[in-house]
Amino acid sequence: MSSSARRKATDCKVIVVTAEGRQGSKPDLLVTEEPMEIRAGAPGNEPISIAVTMRTPGHDFELAVGFLFTEGIITHPDDVRSVKYCELVEGEEQRYNIVTVALARQFDIALARRAMVTSASCGICGTESIDQLLTSAAPLSLETGPSLAAQVLIGLPDSLRKSQPTFERTGGLHAVGLFDSVGKMKVVREDIGRHNAVDKVVGNCVLDKSVPLDAYGLLVSGRVSFEIIQKAAIAGIAFIAAVGAPSSLAVETADRFGVTLVGFVRDGKANVYTHEHRVAM
Repeated sequence: MSSSARRKATDCKVIVVTAEGRQGSKPDLLVTEEPMEIRAGAPGNEPISIAVTMRTPGHDFELAVGFLFTEGIITHPDDVRSVKYCELVEGEEQRYNIVTVALARQFDIALARRAMVTSASCGICGTESIDQLLTSAAPLSLETGPSLAAQVLIGLPDSLRKSQPTFERTGGLHAVGLFDSVGKMKVVREDIGRHNAVDKVVGNCVLDKSVPLDAYGLLVSGRVSFEIIQKAAIAGIAFIAAVGAPSSLAVETADRFGVTLVGFVRDGKANVYTHEHRVAM
């Protein structure tokens, strides 16, 4: 195993330059970024490669399971028989950047091919992608999801920050937290990619058999794209809040799927874009 393979941060030295021309050096920490291949195996068949994602090492099994769940390849926690790193070949180092999920049933190869395209292009876009989402996740009931007091909503970023140890050291990671109706965080995960952090959260809940997540909301430390709405909707999450801005397609998708979408949760205020009935003003 390489020295950085299982570490979330790597030591380095930087030169500091100021507007006044002063220079100096100091130690710094860089967020670790490494590729991880996700494989899935059905009974009686050899595992096949589903996707390769750039991620921050840590909670790799959750990432693999969460990705397969939000892509529709896993539909129920009981679909997962085992999760493990690539088996050792005699004379080789353990390959911690390959994770294989053994499934209890056959899966749709077409979904696997779509997952490959999505991983390579950071998400498919436009009306076609929303229509594809409708085939894998029904719009959520407006009666589901947590209802949050405005004060609780505004305080969510502070709660998330308290659970971001690597961000505090590096300043270079996204975080996603799953919260309940009083703002308590059920699980928080960090990653260099927002979508990976979402998959780690969802994967955690698949592995502990607590999906669907219709009683919880999702807080994202950065902006919100269509892909995050897609993953949340498949997991049954009807409330998404973000410190940053949503995209136009994210708003359109959230509205269509009955998801409450809130952006710019910072500085004591927030923008509610869709389905405001879940926010008690």
